[in-house]
Amino acid sequence: MRALTNDMFASRLHTGCAAKRDMIMRTNTAPTIRLKDYAPPAYTISTVDLDVVLDATNTKVRSTLEIQRGETTPKGQPLMLDGDELALVSVSINGTILDPANYHATPSRLELTNVPETTPFTIHIETCVAPATNTKLMGLYQSSGVFCTQCEAEGFRRITYFLDRPDVLSTYTVRIEAQRDEWPVLLSNGNPVKAGDLADNRHFAIWHDPHPKPCYLFALVGGRLDVLSDTFTTASNRSVALNIYTEPGKAPLAAHAMDSLKRSMVWDEENYGCEYDLDIFNIVAVSDFNMGAMENKGLNIFNDKYVLADPEIATDEDYENIEAIIAHEYFHNWTGNRITCRDWFQLCLKEGLTVYRDQEFSADQRSRVVQRIRSVRDLTTHQFVEDGGPLAHPVRPGAYKEINNFYTATVYRKGAELVRMIATLVGPEKYREGTDLYLSRHDGDAAVVEDFITCFEEVSGDDLSQFMRWYDQAGTPRVEVREIWDAARGELTLNMRQSVPPTPSQKAKKLVPIPIRFGFLDRDGTAVTAKTTSPSVSGDLIILRRRETTVRFTGFSRRPVASLLRGFSAPVHMALSEPSDARLLRARHDDDLYNRWEALQGLAHQAMQTCYDAASGSGDVDRDITDAFVTAALDDNLEPAYRALVLTLPSEQAVAQQIGTDVDPDRVHAAHHAFEHALGAALGETALSRISALRDDDTGTPGATEAGNRALKNALLALVAAADVAGARAQLSDQFETAQTMTDRLATLKQIVRIHGGSSVADHALKQFHERHRNNPLVVNQWFAVQATIAGAEGLARMRALVEHPDFSFENPNRVRGLLTTFATGNFTGFHREDGSGYEFFADQITTLDGINPQVAARILTAMNNWRIFEPARRTRAKDALERIAGKSGLSADVQEIVDRSLA
Repeated sequence: MRALTNDMFASRLHTGCAAKRDMIMRTNTAPTIRLKDYAPPAYTISTVDLDVVLDATNTKVRSTLEIQRGETTPKGQPLMLDGDELALVSVSINGTILDPANYHATPSRLELTNVPETTPFTIHIETCVAPATNTKLMGLYQSSGVFCTQCEAEGFRRITYFLDRPDVLSTYTVRIEAQRDEWPVLLSNGNPVKAGDLADNRHFAIWHDPHPKPCYLFALVGGRLDVLSDTFTTASNRSVALNIYTEPGKAPLAAHAMDSLKRSMVWDEENYGCEYDLDIFNIVAVSDFNMGAMENKGLNIFNDKYVLADPEIATDEDYENIEAIIAHEYFHNWTGNRITCRDWFQLCLKEGLTVYRDQEFSADQRSRVVQRIRSVRDLTTHQFVEDGGPLAHPVRPGAYKEINNFYTATVYRKGAELVRMIATLVGPEKYREGTDLYLSRHDGDAAVVEDFITCFEEVSGDDLSQFMRWYDQAGTPRVEVREIWDAARGELTLNMRQSVPPTPSQKAKKLVPIPIRFGFLDRDGTAVTAKTTSPSVSGDLIILRRRETTVRFTGFSRRPVASLLRGFSAPVHMALSEPSDARLLRARHDDDLYNRWEALQGLAHQAMQTCYDAASGSGDVDRDITDAFVTAALDDNLEPAYRALVLTLPSEQAVAQQIGTDVDPDRVHAAHHAFEHALGAALGETALSRISALRDDDTGTPGATEAGNRALKNALLALVAAADVAGARAQLSDQFETAQTMTDRLATLKQIVRIHGGSSVADHALKQFHERHRNNPLVVNQWFAVQATIAGAEGLARMRALVEHPDFSFENPNRVRGLLTTFATGNFTGFHREDGSGYEFFADQITTLDGINPQVAARILTAMNNWRIFEPARRTRAKDALERIAGKSGLSADVQEIVDRSLA
């Protein structure tokens, strides 16, 4: 739950809208909510009728709630409704205005005593809110003059008093009234019922959603908007109206989003049997949004970054993200809306499953191996770090203080990996049977993880009780593999041992089932088959269930190379005891392309570790390693998008995580540069000729094939320019000047700034970029982000100037993330300065942001999760910065929880 609002001003606030909301205070402590304490609601709400009269500073919300008493609720039990910074105007029961003696109202709670013993009974509540000053962007707020809502997780209580919990499901009818000239478009969930004109140039619209839903899925939009419209015919031949609303003049930029939506609807019907269930599906794109998007039933609200695109303003990555996030939110219509979660501890139930679904959709739309690599890279970069630090928590947490802090990589990304493992363990046919059973059995339910797992147990006959441990314990399992080769018998034995390191609040860990997909390569790189009688092997899977598992394979004429964890079949760390040349052979020949990529990444880490260990922080790079990269990069039998990923080296942050203890960021930077320079030099003139050919063939269109070619071209150009191969930097400058897509323009700008830092060369390019795109906020976000990567002292000086720039605003989450998140996660030497000034600057910005938007501040603060891996001087200064934040008066519950856990 949210932190309780200080009640000292309650007597003034409940009397009406004249109260000043800047007098509402919040404590910086919150109660701990525990899964084990879950109890069904004492009351439920069967129907909700809302009448919302929109006004920027004084929106009136009248709610009529039909209340049902629970079967076991004792007589005389008060009805407690949640609020958050609310001002109560009036409350009545069954038409009778209540005497103040029969209720107690504070900004955070409405307690009703002496409620009727007979149910249902009806409560009418009137509140007022000020959307224009709601900088937290939760509840009802304004974005560029457009009214919109964000109610997940606990934002509905900022609109009206309510039982704000996901297991209270209600049907909604919503009437919206506003000035027609200012807010001509009025939208809510479900289907339109009626609309019309009123006196004084006002108008109204009524919407009804026939599907019971929790209040976190409520949505309302009012504003001056353009629309891109289309239709979709479902599998049962129903016609659905599709609309994407944007700020005026931007509707044509939603064409790719509309195409992505229609493909998502087809894919969901074909792969999950899920057909859309309303007459209309609306998406609204807004400029100010705390997250990427929200799946409100029939009315998705999106951060416009994930809707608007054309080649002039959007990169190929933007196009891919739009496709994936449109799909993700649409897929929630069934896995999240029709079946919701019983409580917020079950957040992974809807998010993990839906992330897995959107990953599979993207794999089918583009390249399966490229999608898998990107998913794993995101998981290991973010979730593995989270799992290994003070913010570690299970996929299904056992407790929380602020639920907004658990919208994490663990819940989303690791949650998706658990669904993927279920699909791997039961097989594709049983996986489809299990999801069919889940969707039919629990349609209309507020479900728990056990409901989901039980469906797969029933269709497969497997006991998945051990698998449940994946949901309930934190930490990334480690699998150690020792090889034993018996040449006389032609037998390779794999001794595999699993362990899970202790994490905060969970010291002792239980064993989990781990599916290890495997194959073998001969010494010439060809695939070889083997035999085994081990009960731990099923097809091409080794399933680890015990602490230690031994598997013997026979039938080899000479020692093979084992290719393990193919496709990243489980979210684990794997340590292999194998011949020294085995990784190099996999990097050159593995027929599992994920494992080939992983082997190349491992070689890059190996080379950079060698450089790091050298006295200067940079040293010689093994030519065999660079040759393996060059071979893959120039192999025309591999798709360009895959080769581009091969050439995208582990980040400095990833290298530091691999080193693990007493890390010196300056030496990491030097080691990274040394390997990058060696690889660029090895690619040399051959890469330059490939770059020229790829530029000549580029049509500028945003399709998957063209995007792959551009990705390869820019990956090659980045390396040869960094190595200062003759002619490379001239090509870099020329491409920046002549680029016909944002992909090429931004990629070259990043490299110019990376190579030239804060010099006049970089400043000239930045000025050109800003002048060309200064009127497009999404592109200006990128301009800020690029400058946040300038290394060293110059970078920090630039950051101090940028937070004072007239285009910067703490009230726009995209702008804040573009600058502060990029600085903290993408500027290794600038942020982790030895004197601690990077940390001090960051702490100052977090405390400023906390007073405006605590949710965004808390999420950005998680970038300091890994402070303990650095050498002692930096550890001390990072801790000092965290303690400065912790000591700030009036800190929000959101930030307080993150900083307390980081310091624990």
